Amino acid sequence: MEHSVVILAAGLGTRMRSKVPKVLHPLLGRPMLRYPVEAARQSGARETVVVVGHGAELVMEALADQGVHFARQKEPLGTAHALAAAKPALQNFTGALLVTSGDTPLISERTLHRLKEALRAQGRGMVVLTMKKDDPYGYGRIVRGADGRVARIVEEKDASPEERAITEVNTGVYAFDAQVWDLLAKVKNDNRAGEYYLPDLVARYLEAGLPVSALMAEDPQELLGVNTRAQLAEVERVLLDRLRAGWMQRGVRMILPETIYLEPGVELAPDVVLEPGVMLKGTTKVAEGARIGAYSVVENSVVGAGAEVRPHSVLEGARLEAGAVVGPLARLRPGAVLEEGAFVGNFVEVKNSVLGPGTKAGHLAYLGDATVGAGSNIGAGVITANYDGEKKHPTRIGQNAFIGSNSVLIAPLDIGDHAFVAGGSAITKNVPEGALAIGRAQQRTIEGWVWRKRKGVS
Repeated sequence: MEHSVVILAAGLGTRMRSKVPKVLHPLLGRPMLRYPVEAARQSGARETVVVVGHGAELVMEALADQGVHFARQKEPLGTAHALAAAKPALQNFTGALLVTSGDTPLISERTLHRLKEALRAQGRGMVVLTMKKDDPYGYGRIVRGADGRVARIVEEKDASPEERAITEVNTGVYAFDAQVWDLLAKVKNDNRAGEYYLPDLVARYLEAGLPVSALMAEDPQELLGVNTRAQLAEVERVLLDRLRAGWMQRGVRMILPETIYLEPGVELAPDVVLEPGVMLKGTTKVAEGARIGAYSVVENSVVGAGAEVRPHSVLEGARLEAGAVVGPLARLRPGAVLEEGAFVGNFVEVKNSVLGPGTKAGHLAYLGDATVGAGSNIGAGVITANYDGEKKHPTRIGQNAFIGSNSVLIAPLDIGDHAFVAGGSAITKNVPEGALAIGRAQQRTIEGWVWRKRKGVS
């Protein structure tokens, strides 16, 4: 049986107290809505339709590359009204229709598959995904008939004391057969809110002589909804726990794993070590045997085999090749490349620069738009002055060069292999291979100057 998935994502999300549409609030760096979309794709859905309303343009822009169809709910008139808006996008589809919500991001491909199979086994009608809640307050209760099938769904405000005691509740996830479009037209809005609700389809299916059954969720945690900031944090904690557990099973060492932040696009090899407080974001890849030091942030970067990021360092769009070392307290900005065995120490910033194998910049330096050959040494306080106020210019430093402390290399500039720049120099001209460059005033020592100054004698 083929199936399609409709994701309801038109709600206002007023309890989030935010101008951002609720379904776009990030979970591990991705919009919340991306998670049910990915679950639908992984389930093999023929079509995925996202029903948008509040913030529609922003939602469509955020999912522009996800291969989904969009339907617009013009007025917020309830969940059944939202599903009806998806009909044009599925006009010729006659398989199973699965419905879930954009604010239920933990739902899995397996659960969608189970729901479809339950409807296939039933042959027709409707299946409601349910779960048990020790405290079911606020949820619609599942009232079953003598045959065990669903007789009705009773909302909290309409339930009798006996019905309120029921612990099986509606999750808001459904499977429908092709009759759903005709039966949606029969749903009424004769309630205090004047809205059209999906649970009312139970009565419409039963009136049509079609079966309605319930499928119990295997993992109620999957059905955690997000309506508040606190619930957003709880769902993110669940996602993080899953990611961390998965990587540890694959051979990653995490010291105090509960303090480590990971995003779904991160890739880790066996024997990687992550110290407390590490944040790995975006498409970061960490190779075998690498170590990321405490409280370092690594985003969209590659860390090679056996490389080390020492504590409190920040890498963004950088690449460390095998055995390279960064930090502590270093910053690598986009385009920074440390080749095999290169070393960048504390308070060094590197931007759009390549440091060759074995090159060292131990502390307090800025290297921007630079290429540094193998085996060179960059002293403390060295700056490549790459910006003239209008344009960026490159600095090229050859192999085995020595750049003395507190030197300023004013680009564009070429420093040859084995060249030596004396400390404290301001270098404005190219330095040939093997040459010594000194760009500073000659020192003068005036004996007794301090004592004469204090006496007012010039």
